[in-house]
Amino acid sequence: MKVTIINTGGTFNKRYNPIKGQLEVPADNIALEKIIASCFNVDFEIKTVVSKDSLDMTDSDREEICEAVKNTKNENIIIIHGTDTVHLTSALIKEQKIEKKIVFTGAMVPMSIDEVEATMNFSQALGFLNADVKNGTYISMHGVVVDCSKLVKDRQKGQFLIKE
Repeated sequence: MKVTIINTGGTFNKRYNPIKGQLEVPADNIALEKIIASCFNVDFEIKTVVSKDSLDMTDSDREEICEAVKNTKNENIIIIHGTDTVHLTSALIKEQKIEKKIVFTGAMVPMSIDEVEATMNFSQALGFLNADVKNGTYISMHGVVVDCSKLVKDRQKGQFLIKE
């Protein structure tokens, strides 16, 4: 299977910068490369676009991500995105009615701090693409993969929940 990963940054990728004394989103793929090193039956293409915390993303950034999806020849796409505004970017892409399988994922805790959540969410997205699913725009977080309009971040609980 061939999968294109569009890495937009977000908490998934954050690392501590000891000089600045803060977490920052680097413009590299170190977190992803660590995960995909264990995937032996998948041909990955990684595209880095934007590289921001999703709270800092603009409408122009979302359009750039959308164009990257449209310009990707591959039908199977995973988008690494910050959890705070993943609903905005995924809604924009869903509106475009792109005939591909697009799965957004991310993490609420940086992979550099705790590898479990990011690895689980990414692996779940990858497994979903391996299944016989319809083209669409999905979010893979905290044990589920559903249409992007059906998952919401509950800031008080610190987790994603399926909308009722």
